[in-house]
Amino acid sequence: MEQCPFCNIEEDKIIMSNELCYAIYDNSPVNKGHTLIIPFRHFDSYFDATKEEKCAISDLTEDIKKLIDEKYSPDGYNLGVNIGWYAGQTVMHVHYHVIPRYKGDIKVPKGGVRGVIPDKKLY
Repeated sequence: MEQCPFCNIEEDKIIMSNELCYAIYDNSPVNKGHTLIIPFRHFDSYFDATKEEKCAISDLTEDIKKLIDEKYSPDGYNLGVNIGWYAGQTVMHVHYHVIPRYKGDIKVPKGGVRGVIPDKKLY
């Protein structure tokens, strides 16, 4: 069985944390500043998070946004979580994406997260 990369994270990669979760920069970032919010407890689905873990994810998302704003000055954000293999989840330890967006990073940003299914993006 493969070890979970999020359960064995190197401490120097953690850029921010609270009691229940931590933040790291994504190893394969979509844009500069792309960050992951990850609960310390191992579980697969966001829907299995406790109310306290969901609040901790939300709180850390707000804190990391302030850091990204100061460091990178993005023009917008996409937030999201992949739940299950068929939704694109490849590491089966829940993680929440904070993706800064920049003017011109794609030609037509219309549709935002609808882009997970490219033919449904533009409406």
